[in-house]
Amino acid sequence: MIQYLPILVLLVLATLFAGLSIIGSVLMAPRKPNPAKSAPYECGIISSNEPPERFPVRFFLVAMIFVVFDIEIIFIYPYAVIARSLGTFGVVEMLVFGVTMFVAFLYLVSNGALNWGRIKKGKGEDNPYALRTTSSTIRRVGSNEKTAA
Repeated sequence: MIQYLPILVLLVLATLFAGLSIIGSVLMAPRKPNPAKSAPYECGIISSNEPPERFPVRFFLVAMIFVVFDIEIIFIYPYAVIARSLGTFGVVEMLVFGVTMFVAFLYLVSNGALNWGRIKKGKGEDNPYALRTTSSTIRRVGSNEKTAA
């Protein structure tokens, strides 16, 4: 039991530090609210109107793909370091993890995370994004042609 004492002391110190930091910031923080501080900050540009529409779901799906691959790298690297000592158990666990990540990737792709073609909703002349296609949004390298907006 004495071997866990340093871990317990570190846990207590970390909890005290976090708690005292929060209490100190609440007690000592200056409180001078004004309209400029409560306004949304958008890269230094003051917004004059609301955005015309919400972010498309594809934006969040692409973000989820990045998260899935980040998690995959975080778990595969330690496995690669000690793969020989884990043996068959490690291989089975990595297969289960790989299948889980692949299913998550297939879900994202099936929901259109990588489909940058025409927008399904809001078609029409009033929607400026209705004619957006892969060829109109990606400028080809070496191409001298102007792409459609």
